[in-house]
Amino acid sequence: MIIEQRIKDKLLETFSPDVLDVVNESYQHNVPQGSESHFKVIIVSDQFDGKRLLQRHRAVNQCLAQELANDIHALAIHTYTSDEWKETDNVPLSPKCLGGSKFDRG
Repeated sequence: MIIEQRIKDKLLETFSPDVLDVVNESYQHNVPQGSESHFKVIIVSDQFDGKRLLQRHRAVNQCLAQELANDIHALAIHTYTSDEWKETDNVPLSPKCLGGSKFDRG
């Protein structure tokens, strides 16, 4: 849970979110047990006010650049403003992984 905690810590520090949920979805994929390579992030922050979805995702990617370069194979990002979150009924499911991780290499 080292990578998961690092993701949480960085997102909390950078975005001061009202809601933060970091879900390790590695168990849904063909990776070794206990792996931390596939995550879903749900983050609600006023810092997203007035920003387009692409800008929000870029900000999250920039915050987690080191983890994306070294540890994370897949990251599903769901960003919301407080107002958007109030109107949200459910968070989309993450897409299926198509492989290509370092664990697939021989």
